This record gives sequence, structure tokens and C-alpha cells, in this order.
Amino acid sequence: MKTIVKSPGSATIINAIATGYGSAFGIKRYVTAEVQLKGPDSSIICSADRDVDMSLMEICVKMVINKFKENYSDIEVDTGFSVKTSSTLPVSSGLSSSSATSNSIVMATAKALMKEYDIKSDKIAFNDLELLNIGVDASLEAGVTITGAFDDASASFYGGLTVTNNNTREILKMHDMEQQNILVYMPNRISPTAQSDVRRMKLIAPQVKLAFNEALHGNICNAMTLNGILYCASLAFDPNIALDALDAGATAAGLSGTGPAFVAMASNENVDKVKEAWSSLPGQIFCTEVDNEGTRVIDSG
Repeated sequence: MKTIVKSPGSATIINAIATGYGSAFGIKRYVTAEVQLKGPDSSIICSADRDVDMSLMEICVKMVINKFKENYSDIEVDTGFSVKTSSTLPVSSGLSSSSATSNSIVMATAKALMKEYDIKSDKIAFNDLELLNIGVDASLEAGVTITGAFDDASASFYGGLTVTNNNTREILKMHDMEQQNILVYMPNRISPTAQSDVRRMKLIAPQVKLAFNEALHGNICNAMTLNGILYCASLAFDPNIALDALDAGATAAGLSGTGPAFVAMASNENVDKVKEAWSSLPGQIFCTEVDNEGTRVIDSG
């Protein structure tokens, strides 16, 4: 028996590290997790199609098992787990690959356990918020995030746009986003979030609060651009990458997460102009769309 779940990455509107308040939206690049129960066993075997942190994968499974035992103390969990992930998201890019990994594994493990131990549809073993928080807790324990990235994780889990208080893990606003062209420039480097200079990012907190207020009031393009340029200054990325996209007609552009990826929104008539503006940069450019569906089961059987 195996359960397959796919979870979208996300792009940043507001990076929460400076203030504790953030915003992000789902994009159509995914991490897919396949969880298979192995019969009487206690092992957790993890594998991936790329070089990722296996400890995060194992922690996700263990945390789901612990929560399942807490919810169903009368059930003895006596099975092992095989966990495989594949991804179309670049790692350590600022596009929430860790959140997507956590969300997909947590949901797949939970659904597999519910099926294995015949938890009826009228009994809820895990609600959505529990699953989301398990993934955030796992990311924190694995050390792949600074704040837990509740903004990124919630956008990945639910899809669409979320505006969040990461300190209290509260979703302040959530809704689908209008479909549009999302362009991503990915330099030939990685930028692990956990290795970023938090002190430098805290210096721009007053200005990031202004950007967050724009997001809270629905001015997403202004928020994304201001946030992206502020974090470029803090993290020593070149803001001209975002400015070149804006000059080519992008409606918004900026650094995503702690980089190195830059994300731009563009109309159909300007998408090729933005690509051209970035075409001389080393690295890759890809075009995607908003994901409004979020993390979901794609196979269970």
C-alpha cells in the first residue's frame, strides 16, 4: 500500500524573518512524496531524487507517528515506512522546497496510517492545521528554517495567497490568487535559509513592516517589490535583477525568501520582455503559474 502526495513550492511576498510577519503564494513547481508501509517493522527508509536533507524526511514521519499515537492511544503502530521524494523545485533557492517536502511527507504519512488502521471517514485523525504545524515543527527540528516559515508552509499547504503571523502561527488572510505568469530567475548557486545573517535582516524590520502593511491591504505587487529590494540590500544580492524585470514591464519583482531565486509577475504581453531582460544572467529562467490547490493526495492504494 502506498500513498502519494504532491505539494507546491511558494514564492515570497513578505519574508517573515525581519518582523515575524510574512506572506507567500503557491507556485506550480512541486515536491512529490510517496509513503509505503512495510509491514511489521520499525525502520524508516528515506530516499530522494536529489541531494536533500534526509533527516527532515525522517523527522516528518516520526512526528506524524507520535501525533497518531497521541490521538489513538489504543492503536499499536507496528509498521515500518519507506519514503521517497521527487521534486521540480530547486533546493535552497527561496522557493520553499523544505516546506513542500515537509507538507507532502506529513500528509502522505498521515493518510497512509489512517488507511492502514482503518480510521473511518467520520473520525478525523488529523485536521489540516495539525498537519501544517507538524511540518513546521519538523523543519525547525531539522534546522532547515529560521522561523519555521509558517508563511511559506501555509501557502504550500493551502495554495493561493496567505498572509501570516509566524510568531503565533496564525493565518491573517488567505485566498486564491488570480492566474498570471510567474517568472523565476535561478542563479547558479544555493542559499540555505538557516545560514542567512539574521542580524542583518533584523536591521530592515521597520521598512519590511511597511511592505507587510501593503500586503495586508491587498497591494501585493507593491509589497513583493519593496520586500524583495529590501532583502536584496540586507543579504547582498543585486537589486538590479529585480529592477531590470520591472523596467521590462513586470508588475512586481523581487528576491524570494533568502534567495537566490528572483521572482517576477508579468502580463502575457510582457513575459517575453522580462525573460529577455534576464537572459544574459548566469543560471536558468523558468516560467510557472500560481497554484491555488495546495498540498493534495494524488494516489492512495
